[in-house]
Amino acid sequence: MSYQLSAVVADVELLREQTAELDHAVLAALRQDFALLPVTPQLVQELTGALPDFATDEPSAEQPFQLLLSPALTELLARWSLQGPVAYLEAEFAGGLGHQSAVVWLGGEVSWGPRVDRLLDGPRAEWPINAALARLGAEPGPWIDPFAELGLHLERHTDGWLTHGRRGLSADYWDELAEEWEYRQSGQEQQPERPGSVGAWGIP
Repeated sequence: MSYQLSAVVADVELLREQTAELDHAVLAALRQDFALLPVTPQLVQELTGALPDFATDEPSAEQPFQLLLSPALTELLARWSLQGPVAYLEAEFAGGLGHQSAVVWLGGEVSWGPRVDRLLDGPRAEWPINAALARLGAEPGPWIDPFAELGLHLERHTDGWLTHGRRGLSADYWDELAEEWEYRQSGQEQQPERPGSVGAWGIP
């Protein structure tokens, strides 16, 4: 099962303020008052005046992202971070192979990263996306890590996040559907695994 992510994550009010006048910005709700802004070619062009470029090689320490973060885009995200921490998160997995990358800005400059991990064989807290989310202020909860705690497992690609945002779905949408299903099936002996539970988000 594949997973793809290219998004900015920050406090929901920060992102609402910064994207209010943009035609191609779609905010998707996460838990803990965070929001996810899918980064599409149309959004990059609107933000920077130029179409995005992409790396042709596999992500590495020297070039951690497939999306080449242009000076215009990084300067913009740095300006946003004057209002609070802002992260750019990227992931792509298929058949268990892929990468996670992340960088965080705060106070107008890079405060952490960028980091890339193609193995994810270390502690979960040190995986790039989890580490970045912790620096945004994500709090521990009942889920296995910040990635799942905020709900980043709920959609598996950019189009899903765009639909999530346009429909105004909450980060608990799938949990609510599962609870309704379980309520209707309460006479059965076996209950299904919750959508979005630890085993369902598909990243090693």
